[in-house]
Amino acid sequence: MVEFTLPKNSKITEGKRWPRTSHPTHVSEFRIYRWNPDDGQNPSIDTYYVDRDDCGPMVLDALIWIKNTIDPTLTFRRSCREGVCGSCAMNVDGTNTLACTMAIDDARAPVRIYPLPHQPVVKDLVPDLKNFYAQYASIEPWLQTVSPTPEKEWRQSHQDRCKLDGMYECILCACCSTSCPSYWWNADRYLGPAALLQANRWVQDSRDEATGARLDNLEDPFRLYRCHTILNCSKACPKGLNPAKEIAQLKKALVDRQL
Repeated sequence: MVEFTLPKNSKITEGKRWPRTSHPTHVSEFRIYRWNPDDGQNPSIDTYYVDRDDCGPMVLDALIWIKNTIDPTLTFRRSCREGVCGSCAMNVDGTNTLACTMAIDDARAPVRIYPLPHQPVVKDLVPDLKNFYAQYASIEPWLQTVSPTPEKEWRQSHQDRCKLDGMYECILCACCSTSCPSYWWNADRYLGPAALLQANRWVQDSRDEATGARLDNLEDPFRLYRCHTILNCSKACPKGLNPAKEIAQLKKALVDRQL
């Protein structure tokens, strides 16, 4: 029988259980993934107790409270705190989400927090997204035209503008791509839901004049067709978008141009 085991240095161990601060009456327990590339130790799960009477309602509020009050070495990304920048994407309670829009009360106790899955970890809750952004750059996400530049703006009808709804709102948080099993298995060649949603955003843009070249760039057994419509991406998106639908539109566009 085949036996699958993690390398010794990847096995997660029990970490430090930090003491409660003072004598709070309303406490939530947090179990957080910790890993420091500089100390040579295995990843661990540290336990913290958050005083809810001294902390905001969101998971990000709790992380900031822990960093400011208990453990200043805890490392994570954050910026806008409004669900706009995508910086604080992480896995909370088994679901990829934004820590700033996830309420503590919506997670099961104890609240378990890990970095986005199946990505190299820089430190603690910070994933290495270099490959993710390189794939985004590969779809050339900017307006490409050959017509003379107009004196003012490139005009677009209201109907054509509406075709971009459900795509332009993507904040590139990587929640969808890192929830996709096909992306886990083929991240070096499959572009993933986020990049493909953005690719369709430009294919569908009536102002863009490089549709043929964009589709040529995607017509590959791996770059697009590793999508098996598992739909994890649509379930994971914290903005309520539907990457699977946009990927299906790309596949349809490739078929339509052959007819």
